[in-house]
Parts: sequence; C-alpha cells; structure tokens
Amino acid sequence: MVSFLCCEPTEGPIHPETGAPSMHPLLRFLAVLAVMLSHALPAQAVTLLRDADIEHALGRLAQPVLNAAGLPAGSVKVMVIRDSSLNAFVVDHRHIFIHSGLLLKMKTADELQSVLAHEAAHIANGHIARRFSNMRMANTISGLGIALAAAAAASGADGSAVSALGLGVSSSANRVFMSHTRAEESAADNSAIRYMISARADPKAMIDLLNIFSGQELLNQSRQDPYARTHPLTRDRLRAVQAQVTAAKAKPGRNKDADYWFARAQGKLSAFLRAPSWTLRRAGSSASKDIALVRQAVAYHRKPDSAKALAAIGKLIALRPKDPFVHELNGQILLESRRAEASVAAYGRAAALAPGNALILGGQGRALLAAGQPKRALQALEKARARDFTDARVLRDMATAYAKTGKTGMASVVTAERYALAGRFKDAQIHAKRAADLLPRGSAPWLRAQDVLSAAEAQASKRK
Repeated sequence: MVSFLCCEPTEGPIHPETGAPSMHPLLRFLAVLAVMLSHALPAQAVTLLRDADIEHALGRLAQPVLNAAGLPAGSVKVMVIRDSSLNAFVVDHRHIFIHSGLLLKMKTADELQSVLAHEAAHIANGHIARRFSNMRMANTISGLGIALAAAAAASGADGSAVSALGLGVSSSANRVFMSHTRAEESAADNSAIRYMISARADPKAMIDLLNIFSGQELLNQSRQDPYARTHPLTRDRLRAVQAQVTAAKAKPGRNKDADYWFARAQGKLSAFLRAPSWTLRRAGSSASKDIALVRQAVAYHRKPDSAKALAAIGKLIALRPKDPFVHELNGQILLESRRAEASVAAYGRAAALAPGNALILGGQGRALLAAGQPKRALQALEKARARDFTDARVLRDMATAYAKTGKTGMASVVTAERYALAGRFKDAQIHAKRAADLLPRGSAPWLRAQDVLSAAEAQASKRK
C-alpha cells in the first residue's frame, strides 16, 4: 500500500557529530526545513510517496552499498519524492531522497545503486554533518513544538491509492541547502565507486547515469533537472569517473536478487503513477510473474475494476503466500472496495508477517475502524504512531477511534497534532486548548498539547 512519512517523537542524547541535543532524524529534517523556510521565497509542495513494499525493495538495494560505506544496517532509509524531474539528495544522515522521475528513468539495479552509493558517500564523508554544524541550527531547535511548526504538511484524500504528505519547501532554499561543492562531488564519486565494487555492483553504471545528465549545465536553469543544480556536473568530473572505473577493472556478475527488487519497486511505483491502460499494456513483459500480478492488481484497482483487481491479487497470494506486502495490497484493495471485514483479515495476515511495519499497522487500524472495532483499531494505530509519528492519516484515524471510545481529550490532542502537521496552526491551537482542559495536568498527552500550543505561538510570532 502506498503511504507516507515516519518518525518517532523522541529527543535523544548529544549528537556525536554536531555536539547538539539530538532529535529523531526526521524531526531534525523537518526542523532544518523550518530554518530554510524562515528565509525563503513562497513555498511549493513536496510530496513524499510512502509504500512499505517499495521502501523494502529500496532498502534491499541500498544495504550492500550502505554496508560498504560503513553505515549501520537500518540506519538510512530511502524515500521517494513524487516529482517527474531527475534528482536525488540527502538532507540529514538518516535519509536518502530520490525523485520518482529518476527512479522510473533508470534501466538497471546498478544504476540505482550508483545513485544510492553517491548519496551514501555524502553522509559517510561528513558533508551533511558539516552543513548542520555550520548552520548552528541544532542548538536553537529542540523538542516537538518547533518540529511540528516546521511541518507544513497535508494528507492525501481519504481512500486514495496514493496518499501524500506535502512539505512546504522553497526551491531556492532547497538549492542552497542541498547543493554540494565540486570538491564534495569528486570525493563522493570516488567513494561511491569503491562502495559499488565492494557491493559487487557494476561501477560502469555511474558513467551511464552521469551521461544522462551530461549537458544539463549548458541549459537555461529553468530547463535543468535539479540534479544539475544540486550536484555540479562538469566534463572533468565525468572524465575522472570514467578513468577511475577503467582503472578498477571490476567484473561484477549479474545480481538476480538486486534485479528482482529493482523491477519490483519500479513496477509498482509506475503502476500507481501512470495510467492504468499504460500499465496493463506492459504488465505482461514484467521481470517475473508476481511483479506482473502486482502491476495488474494496482492498475485494475485504479480503473476501478475491483473484481479483476481481486482476481489478480488472489493469484499473487497463491504465488507468494508469506509475503506481507502482498497481503497489505490485498487489504488496501478490499478496504477501498468497502469490504472492511475481509480487509481486517488481510491486514492481520500482513501485520503477523511484518509486525514492526508502521505502514502496515496503520492500514490494519484503518480497516478495524471501518469494520466498527475502534478499541482494536486503537491498539494497532498506537503501535503505528509509536513508529511513524508524522503520518497524518494515522492521527486522523486515532482521533476517530478515541472519539468512538469516549476518550475526547485524546481525540483532541491527536487532532491538534494532525492540524499542526498540516500547517493549520489556528485550528491546531483550538484543539490543543480543548485537550489541555480535558486531560490530566502534567500527563504525557497534556504535555503533547502544550507542545502544539508552543508551536502555534511560535508560528504566530513569526508572522508578526
């Protein structure tokens, strides 16, 4: 199921690289955007596409190069931004962002791994840590309140196959923060080639990818892909990469596992983003039968044709009965086809196979809520929220479940948080005040309401 942004609202110990109080990485990411936005031009929406299946596939592809970079397993998450332009970037040491346009443009797993290796090199070489230190932002941003104030976000429409969380980010501020020097790019290229060789990926893919972008700097800036602005491309840089790859004399073989996960991520993403007719014409030529069935199920669901979608998903379950993401997709299709009870069962199987996945838990809670089981829904939703604090859909569903179980104070506080995440601070303030009146003073939920009030006050003072 395609869904979106996850993090836990925790403050940790002193950050080992910046020496500043440490926040959860995504909260820190949002806080960085707040700093940029305070000096930025009018914002444009950035949509993060979150899908447990796609993220699992990208994680499988990233892990060998992350291991080669010395980055601990699970320490870096790869996220997809819905944008047809070609770009990839890092904003902190815990996330790599890749545009959907670039992911759909690439032809091989090696090309994708070359991008991931290059971005991992920016993290491993300390380029992002130095930028944080130079901005001195971590010392001035702490706690949930400012992080909430940073998140100008809005969920996608209820029941949509592809929901979204939009972050207001000025394009000018983006370029300033995410751009790298030519020296950094050269260092990242050198490291990335080493990582790819160590991961047994073909380093020649980096040349193929750079050739896609060659000539971009000769274009008017308005016509350039963002990659050319954030990652300076020069003939010297391309020649240096070619020379290093030639000198390495690497002879990697085909990695069938990498090829499979690349095809699966690309196939499912294209099925959600492109017209169903386009997908159905091409599904038969997919890399494997199960990927073809995933694409068909998504395409028929989007037409919509529930009968054919469920028929495709039935064949898929028979083929991969222990795949949690197959059951998750089945649960989504059933839920959006108004078959809540069947959806509960499908999400239950998915959650049993992947008990720690926040997106699956959120879907399970949503299905339970639709089936009229708010108490059970709360159990799943609270687990999801603990792992994925900024998923506005989970907060919306939690508010409904709390209201249905008579916990109006809790309904108010999560509603306040959801409005804060949407950038609607006046509404957030109303619900936070209501929550503060209903909840026990000094309790953890009461303190969360105070955080939202602080965020709303900070936002109001910024506008004066």
